[in-house]
Amino acid sequence: MKNINPLGFFDDHFLFEKLTKLKNPRAKLDEHIDLKIFAPTFDVTFNEPKNSNAVDRPPFNRLMMFKLLLLQSLYSPSDDQMEYQITDKLSFKRFLGLKSSNHVPDSKTIWKFCETLTQEEVVEAFFYRFNTALDDKNIFFAKNGHIVDASIVGVPQQRNTRDGNKQIKQGQTLESWQKRPNKLWQKDGDARWMRKNKMNLYGYENHVKVNHGKKLISSYSVSDAATHDSQKFENLIDKDDAGQKLYGDSVYTGQGARIVWCGMIAMIQEKGTACKPLKKQQKTKNRKKSWIHSRVEHVFGYMTNTMKAMNIRAKELERATAKIDLTNLTYNNMIHCLQLEQMCP
Repeated sequence: MKNINPLGFFDDHFLFEKLTKLKNPRAKLDEHIDLKIFAPTFDVTFNEPKNSNAVDRPPFNRLMMFKLLLLQSLYSPSDDQMEYQITDKLSFKRFLGLKSSNHVPDSKTIWKFCETLTQEEVVEAFFYRFNTALDDKNIFFAKNGHIVDASIVGVPQQRNTRDGNKQIKQGQTLESWQKRPNKLWQKDGDARWMRKNKMNLYGYENHVKVNHGKKLISSYSVSDAATHDSQKFENLIDKDDAGQKLYGDSVYTGQGARIVWCGMIAMIQEKGTACKPLKKQQKTKNRKKSWIHSRVEHVFGYMTNTMKAMNIRAKELERATAKIDLTNLTYNNMIHCLQLEQMCP
């Protein structure tokens, strides 16, 4: 067997330089985004008193762990696969600030860190902290209108009986699950089925308000898939949006009072009925509104095709919300970087 040549002293350096020339997308995040703005929140979240004088192994750098979660949202691997990819890929190590000789977080550590952020409900705070940083630089909210819409985020399907689903909707735990704790651990009592475009879909829904010009998410809300889009509408807009146009499809037709209260200009698709069909003028207006409203599909398209983030591995609304929080934050990070690249090639 031939001997494998060992790595030279500068081999990692040369490889990193080549990755930079190839426009590695992870390098853009490091170059354009100052993730240190999240450090104060980590200090509060993880500042727990010790229960003993035992000497523990020093924890991983929390900012590095958070960057790891951003990577996970960008490529959507499992925790086990994430551990492998960090160990295997130099570009991942570079983004995380790790050297080849450094210890890599294992899958249990990754899960525990994400679980802590979930229980403390701080990921949503990270999202709005990042948006505030963009707004402070006059990058984010140009006054050119907003678009509201929602998209299904799938989770592993539950194979329950019809009677079992009825009990779950009533907030009950099936007796067969209670007798088998391991099975109960795998079951999701919060996700719901819904039917869209003649397809049955299962999971949760990501309701977003998107800036028309920048296509960045300015606010969002998470629900189960069966929740009607209009029920989360009031969580998306407020009086800070006064004077701006609001585009949306016909499911938001009945939200005129809320739009007026916020001082926004309603550009919602009009809806006809069998007894009162739309007039020609209304159809013309709908086409113009639809052309602008369609820009929100670019957001969901990027999440679907580039991030592979429209299917998540999460159980229960709390964990699914944290995953969707990270997806929305990572999306804003990447789109902001891409826009800066276009401005300064």
